Amino acid sequence: MIPASELIINQRGAIYHLDMRPDELADTVILVGDPDRVEKVSRHFNQIQHKTRHREFVSHTGTIGHKQLTVLSTGIGPDNIDIAINELDALVNIDFESRLIKNNLRSLRLIRLGTSGALRGDIPVDSLVVSTHGLGFDNVLNFYEHDQSVTEQQMIEAFVQHTQINTAITNPYIFESSPALVNAFGNGFLKGITITAPGFYGPQGRELRLRSRTRPVMDRIETFSHQGHRIANFEMESSAIFGLGKLLGHQCVSVNVVVANRIIQAYSKDGNAAVDKLIEQSLEVLLQTD
Repeated sequence: MIPASELIINQRGAIYHLDMRPDELADTVILVGDPDRVEKVSRHFNQIQHKTRHREFVSHTGTIGHKQLTVLSTGIGPDNIDIAINELDALVNIDFESRLIKNNLRSLRLIRLGTSGALRGDIPVDSLVVSTHGLGFDNVLNFYEHDQSVTEQQMIEAFVQHTQINTAITNPYIFESSPALVNAFGNGFLKGITITAPGFYGPQGRELRLRSRTRPVMDRIETFSHQGHRIANFEMESSAIFGLGKLLGHQCVSVNVVVANRIIQAYSKDGNAAVDKLIEQSLEVLLQTD
């Protein structure tokens, strides 16, 4: 039995951070960072059945046609993803009355829709990028017991060797996203490895008044290639989603619109329109997949 200190359930029977009950969650969950972006997704719903809000975690569950969806904001960063994915899994795979793990486990579809910066000069701003892998500069998954596939292990070893990243700063890891979900996003979507950083400035090689220790790595990222896979973009959530999702048995993918190109130092002229395009085209794909 999972004790109250580990699985916190509030007075209305909802899990603590997300403030959601099991009956308020759909099997397909769209994850966004910005709480205000939840409404940008749910305005496409025919009907909204449940709304909750607790801190940065805002959720709307509703339907488009006969398909039920939940859209949930996570805030910024992989630390918040640790909360969101564990609590989403608990909602479907732990019995809140007995506090026992269920015998029959459910698999959710978790789709991140976010913004990112391109790490190749040939990826224009406003492009839509689907992540084949999440490469973590964060350390969230290093706190969990896990095994990686031979392919994943070879890829991360090749990345460390190529970039000469200082493992005293970060011990990077990599997880593959769901091949079925990646393949669902066809025409109009680019594909590549997404790097997830635990911060926006120094961890991503940005320098304002402080020098970044990852800046030398940035110069080598664009030329990295392993068995046809190349780095596409930088953001702050995908690796933790893929890692935790895979360990818990969920299908995960990340779709990001490029609002900045770090190589040619360009920025989108209309970030809001770019996000709207991301949402609309991604929803079209999801409505056509089972």
